[in-house]
Amino acid sequence: MNLIVVISVVVVLFAMRFTKLNILGWIISWWLGLWVILKYGIDPPLPASIIGMFMAIITISLLAYLSASTDYLQTAKQGLFKFFVDKKYTIPLALFVLGIPSLVAYNIYANATKTPQPPVSTRTIHPPPPVEITFKGKKINLVEDNNPFRPLRESDPAAFGEHVQNGRKVYYQNCVFCHGDNMEGDGIFAKSFDPIPANFQDPTTIAMLQETYIFWRIAKGGPGLPEESTPWASAMPAWEKFLDEDEVWDVILFMYEFTGQNPRAKEEAH
Repeated sequence: MNLIVVISVVVVLFAMRFTKLNILGWIISWWLGLWVILKYGIDPPLPASIIGMFMAIITISLLAYLSASTDYLQTAKQGLFKFFVDKKYTIPLALFVLGIPSLVAYNIYANATKTPQPPVSTRTIHPPPPVEITFKGKKINLVEDNNPFRPLRESDPAAFGEHVQNGRKVYYQNCVFCHGDNMEGDGIFAKSFDPIPANFQDPTTIAMLQETYIFWRIAKGGPGLPEESTPWASAMPAWEKFLDEDEVWDVILFMYEFTGQNPRAKEEAH
């Protein structure tokens, strides 16, 4: 998250406690503050469709809060009535009445007249990985290293099963919203992304890749994509900020077990 934006919004809202805003002013202030956090306080930025969905939920929640109290609702009604009939609000009312349709019209015009820009180059679906990455200060060699829990499948099936179950928990707590219940890239947020999330059931995805490659893509997310994989508008986060190393390896085990795929074997140099 962009802590500067979030802290600034929190400070402003706290400072407004010392003003004489009525409940309607507070509702509007909270709505604007949360919009600023969603729009500018999250890195990587959320797609516009996701922001719109969250703002719809926030709007409904704030209206429910407003209507939960008779006093709050009466105060809001009185404030709106004064705004529309009191002569001292004539200029702000005129700006409001003219400004909202103007902003909507301008946004429609800007989107309709925008010239489509072709990508600078073709997009590579599976870009070549770097030889080495750093995960929370630890160096991981993507060429020579392996999933440390993969050998347990043969040597200790019970321990292997525990890691798979932990990977299941990680997946359904974090990944399911985009990649879907069945890992087909059809989660509830999937259509908001360009490109849409990968379909792991497709044999052209994880079955073609080594586990260290998957580790790289999970750890570094969309922000870690090399230039040849652009353009992209994915909100895939860098999961190294939220998961530890064992959790990443575990969720990789679960991905392969769930789909019935096997990771690509390492080529032996001759």
